[in-house]
Order: sequence, then C-alpha cells, then structure tokens
Amino acid sequence: MRDHSEAFVAFDTSKLRNAVAIAEEGRDGEVRYLGEIDTAEATTRKLVVKLAAKYRQLTFCYEAGPTGYGLYRLIRELGHDCLVAAPSLIPKRPGDRVKTNRRDAVGLVKLLRAGELTAVWVPDERHEAMRDLSRAREAARKDLKGKRQQVSSFMLRLGRHFPGKKTWGPAHMNWLMLQKLEHREQRIVLEELLGAVRQESERVERLEQAIRDAVPEWSLAEVVTALQAMRGIDLVAAVTVLAEIGDLSRFQTPRELMGYLGLVPSERSTGDAVNRGGITKAGNGRARRILVEAAWSYRHPPRVSCVKQIKVAAAPRAVREIAWKAQMRLCGRFRSLARKGKRPTVVATAIARELSAFIWAINREVVGECQIFCVRGFCEGGTVVGSCISRTPPSNAWWPTKAGQQALSRPSAAEGGGRRPAFTGLAGRPYSCHRA
Repeated sequence: MRDHSEAFVAFDTSKLRNAVAIAEEGRDGEVRYLGEIDTAEATTRKLVVKLAAKYRQLTFCYEAGPTGYGLYRLIRELGHDCLVAAPSLIPKRPGDRVKTNRRDAVGLVKLLRAGELTAVWVPDERHEAMRDLSRAREAARKDLKGKRQQVSSFMLRLGRHFPGKKTWGPAHMNWLMLQKLEHREQRIVLEELLGAVRQESERVERLEQAIRDAVPEWSLAEVVTALQAMRGIDLVAAVTVLAEIGDLSRFQTPRELMGYLGLVPSERSTGDAVNRGGITKAGNGRARRILVEAAWSYRHPPRVSCVKQIKVAAAPRAVREIAWKAQMRLCGRFRSLARKGKRPTVVATAIARELSAFIWAINREVVGECQIFCVRGFCEGGTVVGSCISRTPPSNAWWPTKAGQQALSRPSAAEGGGRRPAFTGLAGRPYSCHRA
C-alpha cells in the first residue's frame, strides 16, 4: 500500500554504476543510502517503479556530466520529475575533503530536499544532436589549426618565410607546394603535413555542409536566419550560439543572458568598498567565444556588405531594424571606449556583452514575447521542475504578469486587435522554463 508522502532521490552517476540515496519529506525526514545499481535502463526502471509503489510523489536529481541526459529522459518517461543539477552551482563546504560515491549521493539528496540545487536546461534529442554536430565542427576546426601550426613551425625551422601577407590562401598553398627542400626526408615530412592539412580542411567543409543541410529541419531555423542579419554572425556562428545556449526565451531579461554567458564583471564588495574585476567567465564558454569574435567586426564603421545584404533581406523587417540599430550602437560604442584608452580586448568583451542583448531581442521578436507559460506555485497538470512549471497552457490559462493578462485580454486579429500571444514554440513545440 502506498504511503501518502513525498520522497527525494539522488543519483551519483558514473560509467557503470550509479549510487542512489533517498530522503523523505520534511526537515527531519529520514535520509538513507540505497546502494549502487547498474546503469542499465531495465535496472533503473525497476528501481523507480519500486519507489513509486511506496511513495505518493518522487523527485529525482543527478549532476550534469558526461553521462548525458538519458537518465533524465527515462525518469520523465516514467512520469516523475527530474532535475539535472549544475555542478558548478552545487554548494560545497570548504573543509569537506572526503569524496565518495555514497557521500556525494547523500549530500545531493539533502540539497535537493532543501531546494538548494540549480537546474540546467535540458535539450530535446534533436537539439542535442545539433549541438553534437556543432561541437564536431569546432573540434575539426581546432585540429585544422593545429595541423597548420605544425607546417608553419616546420617552415620556420628551415628558414623559409612566405613573402605574402595572408597565409593559408591559394597563393600560400602554391608557395608551399613549390618549395624545394635539400633532403628527401624533409620533403616527405612536408608532404605528410600538407596532406593532413587538406584532410582536416575537407573534414571541416563536410561538417559545415552537414550543418547547412540540418538547419532547415531544426525547430530554431527561423531564429538562425534572423541572427544572420547581425554583423559578425554567419550561419555557423548562429547555429553554435543557439545550439549551446538553447532556448533563449527562458531568459526573462537580457541581463540574465549576459550572466549566463559569463560576460558580466565579477565583484568583491564589502561595506562601502566596491571592487569589480574581470568577467566571471561562467556558463557556456563556446557561445561566449563566438560572441567575442563577432564583436571585433564592430570596430569598423557601420555598413552592410553585398554578401551580407542577402542574409539581411531574408530576415523579417523588425529583425532588420534591430540589426541596424545594433550596428549603429555597437560601432559607436567600440570607438568611444577605444578613445578612452581601454584595451582592445576589454572593448571587444564589452561589445560582446551588449551584442548578447540584441540577440535576445531578436529571438523575442521572432519567437514572440508571450510564448512561454511559466509560473511559480501554479500548476494545472503541468510539470514541476525545481521551482518552475512548464507546459503548454489551455486557452483560458492564467498569466502571471499584468502585461500578460492584458495581452490575453486583447481581441484577436480577426476581431480587429493585434496578434494574440502563442504558447507553443517553433514547429509547435512547447517552450521549457528550466533555468541554467
């Protein structure tokens, strides 16, 4: 017979076995270590079913890590809540220097019961596949850079210097092929290195073509097209930013997005003393790097090139206006900060921070300002994740903000009013509210 009580379950995941701990509700609820189980799906399913027969409500959690989101999706499939905790935001005592699977599982379940864990945003399987493709392209690009560096170092050691300005273009490759080396062994080394460069270049091209082919079928395809209207952002950069960050609509304000990307200054203040340092570099480093690279393009005067005009024309009118406003603002901002004597790297970082705000505005324009149904402490059949509730609401659903209530009370377009807010995302998918 089921007890009318709630329990919290934590997994300390690893490659082969998961340590499991459970805590009953209440501040003085019992905390027990259940031992270790295999990572096989059947074993986990059996444990969840056994616990569900004893407790009225179960909430699971585990740390985000190399094991991925398979456990999360399995628990959600069984009809229970699951939280994937951000490892960097888990509270830890400075004096605790003993780490075991048991201690980690017990400590994690206590924090889950206390509500001290911060959940990461969990992508769906298709979004995760796009993220894998984007990261594979980035890894290939890094390998290509390493192969090119080996060739450059080899030629430098031999005292051969390319007379042109731009390296790794057609002229540079022809110059490398025409080099006549004294020893046969050195010629073999050069041919092998150039062959490795060609292979990596072809690999990068194949992955970029795969990204182009996959974007039209992606749920964020419209946002990718819109972001390309921004200066410094092409198809690969737009896909990388969206694949790494995920659903931008879960950030209520641009400042939340800036903080997630680690582009806000760190601070150590006490009393009347205010000390601010470099950026926090928290959150996703890949997306932050893309934005900083894009920020360097704003050191030039505002303009739209012939190639960029095609991408700008494909975006909606409102997005084009935001992109041009961003260009006018950020180009002037870059020159203004440079005149004040700021270091170029600091200026580029500041521009990247503001650039993220314009990206947030473009996403809101494309997706719609009122497409997320997320409230605290209210649920009509929704799914509770941490302190947030996410689901596609009915037509008469309650909206948590005054602006949202006014939006819902407006007449529809057929009645002579503006466009009513949609609650489902692109491709008809409901938006999630998991905070990262």
